[in-house]
Amino acid sequence: MSETAAQDNKPRWSGSSLGFLGWFAVAILAFWMIVALGAHWIAPYPESAIVTGQSFSAGTQTQPLALGSDNLGRDVLSRLIYGARTTLSLALAATVVAFLIGVPLGFLAGIKGGLLDDSLSRINDAFVSFPSIILALVLISAFGSSLWMLVAAVGFIEATRVYRIARSLAQNTAAMDFVEVSRARGEPTAWILWNDIMPNAIIPLSTDFSLRFTYSILLLSALSFLGLGVQAPHSDWGSMVKENLAALNYVLLYGPRVAAAPLLPALCIFSVTLANNLLVDWNLSRSEHDIPGELIQ
Repeated sequence: MSETAAQDNKPRWSGSSLGFLGWFAVAILAFWMIVALGAHWIAPYPESAIVTGQSFSAGTQTQPLALGSDNLGRDVLSRLIYGARTTLSLALAATVVAFLIGVPLGFLAGIKGGLLDDSLSRINDAFVSFPSIILALVLISAFGSSLWMLVAAVGFIEATRVYRIARSLAQNTAAMDFVEVSRARGEPTAWILWNDIMPNAIIPLSTDFSLRFTYSILLLSALSFLGLGVQAPHSDWGSMVKENLAALNYVLLYGPRVAAAPLLPALCIFSVTLANNLLVDWNLSRSEHDIPGELIQ
């Protein structure tokens, strides 16, 4: 395929303009951000309140439920709203932890090289060689599944991926002439990292931040689905899918309404993932930067 044909197949973002898909993604993320921040005021019922004695029901005539009840008779809508707060806040915290660990170490290894680079990279490669879900299960099984431990475990796992990208960016930039000039002037390493490396890495890193946020949501949801993530009485989207899978057995008996309890949280995860990916595509096409696929995974 020619270069012109390949360019024609790229998403149309109209230059620096977001376009329809971009604004659609922003609207989805803004919606969930508002829901997460205002969960305490928006949710019609408390997070763990049992509002009906019947599982997967539509409520009563005097107390109807917009999306029905879950396996324990809790309001699905309220659980979704509080789940947005838990899922998004934990994923964001884990992503910040990943960048606080991975970026400084990656930059330092990339610009220093030598024994420091070899040591950090081999240690990082050892952790990257483990599947993310297996490593997360080992860490959480050993240290517990508190919210702070979930953030630390997911942040550490994603930091190994961030390290590889930060190191690659630092190595590429360190080979530029302006970095050699800074070294010849006697500038300290910290000055070079902040003034030479960081400005040239900020766009690829900001793109990877969105990707890490998505991966953190998926990993946290997977852990909750396996029973080692967010624990009761807190709710998150992954645990809601796991808790309410039994509702699918009653679809033929009670109709498709009962499927809302497990399917809606899965759709919530999908919506955030889709919105993030759309914004990443726009950011890459606007900046004309790219991140190699082998470094992202």
